[in-house]
Amino acid sequence: MTDSVRRHEPRVPVTDPTVGVGVNADRQGEPRHRLVAIGDSLTQGFQSLAIFNTGLSYPAIVAYELGCLEQFRYPLYEGVGGLPFNIELLLRDLEAHYGQTVDLWEIPFALFRARSLMDRVEDYWERGPGLAVPSTTAVMHNLAVFGWDLRDALSKSADECRQRIGEPEDDPVKQLVQNAGERAALRVLPTQPPEAGSLTQLDAAARLGEETDGTGSAHGIETLVVFLGSNNALQAVTKLEVVWSEEGYDDLSRKKPFTVWKPEHFEAELRQVAAEVSRIKARHVIWCTVPHVTIAPIARGVKGKTAPGSRYFPYYTRPWISDDDFDREQDPHITGAQARQVDNAVDEYNDAITTQVRDARLAGKDWYLLETCGLLDRLASRRYAEDVSARPAWWQPYELPPALRTLAPPPNSHFLTGERGRRTDGGLFSLDGVHPTTVGYGILAQELINVMRLAGVPFFRPDGHTPREGEIRIDFDRLIRNDTLVDRPPGNLGSTLRVIGWADEATDLFQRVFSSFL
Repeated sequence: MTDSVRRHEPRVPVTDPTVGVGVNADRQGEPRHRLVAIGDSLTQGFQSLAIFNTGLSYPAIVAYELGCLEQFRYPLYEGVGGLPFNIELLLRDLEAHYGQTVDLWEIPFALFRARSLMDRVEDYWERGPGLAVPSTTAVMHNLAVFGWDLRDALSKSADECRQRIGEPEDDPVKQLVQNAGERAALRVLPTQPPEAGSLTQLDAAARLGEETDGTGSAHGIETLVVFLGSNNALQAVTKLEVVWSEEGYDDLSRKKPFTVWKPEHFEAELRQVAAEVSRIKARHVIWCTVPHVTIAPIARGVKGKTAPGSRYFPYYTRPWISDDDFDREQDPHITGAQARQVDNAVDEYNDAITTQVRDARLAGKDWYLLETCGLLDRLASRRYAEDVSARPAWWQPYELPPALRTLAPPPNSHFLTGERGRRTDGGLFSLDGVHPTTVGYGILAQELINVMRLAGVPFFRPDGHTPREGEIRIDFDRLIRNDTLVDRPPGNLGSTLRVIGWADEATDLFQRVFSSFL
């Protein structure tokens, strides 16, 4: 799809969440459900190749600040570090047995430990306690599932996920939880009573929206967040392969080979999702734009920028492959031209999302736009912050909250590294190079809160009754204390890239985890 480069300048972020259209919102009564979120791994709280920290996802952080965390329902993944494989757990296990470095002669033993840990995780979820899905008739408020795209939100249900979970194979070499995404979804989507097993993410949110009796409100949901679309382009960088969508993009059984959706295919799916969202009884709906996936440090640009003032590098490869070691004949990569095409497609996705929000507001719905794409652009270290000549006229660096600015060093978008148990670089992305750390999720939560305040959403103290006046600022000191990668990283973080690169080469870990997303 070489003709997809339709603009040479980066898209200008939308700075007005109302997209310039005023609406008189209905604020009568108190909706029963204060916050509901539909999304993928970014909304579920995925970190370091696993879903495990759901109590610190950005919706849960917002619920804490709303004063309703105790009522906010989200799934738990407490077994063996989460699902499908927590690479932070692996690093800490290696540190406990081999210290801060793995010596050359210890590598065979470390590989055995890594595979033993993977085997334990696999057994837990495929044959052990992880098989038992909690039975509840209550619908989750965080309805996000890692790996899901627009079609999944429209079509996947608990019943569909059960049908896709096959008989597990105990492969002694390629040990990874099979059907990890479907297994994760069964803890998110309604499963009881039995007829609820046919509900999709959107259906489940609609059911919450119908719960209006006795609240004095026409809406069962106060704020609905919709953050979908990243997985319609993400695999271009996680697989380092650009395969444009073709016929079958809207079919659960045929879409897996595609790593990037053509804009016209994305827009066709988006229209269907927007139509479903418009039927959900939510007082306010906040749509998030799709971040530029090529900024994530899982795909590191090598060999210098293509030209002075360019946003792009000639090649993008794994972050543990240095410029000197990179071999385009041997190493996985995409080209700078392909990265530009993917970014341009994402820009068109976001134009389509903006149009949906504008049209809804013109029709009287209180919908808003959260510019998460522009947020990541403003945090992008190698693309803009470190290259003055590449900055577009609108670009300004994102001002970190005071608690993060005082950290040494302040967090940035580089791949996380450290020395002797102290972080020396990165801090916004977890160890998979795609998903945020806890403080990274906190930044996203803060931006969401800002839009909610614009919408007139009231915030309360933890007691749920005492109003909070004025500007609402997230307690980042709390998040830092709970961020194990930023506050107390593994002692072997200094050799993180080498260790992760070794683990990926030995077990094909990253490729297989991210391939399980779709």
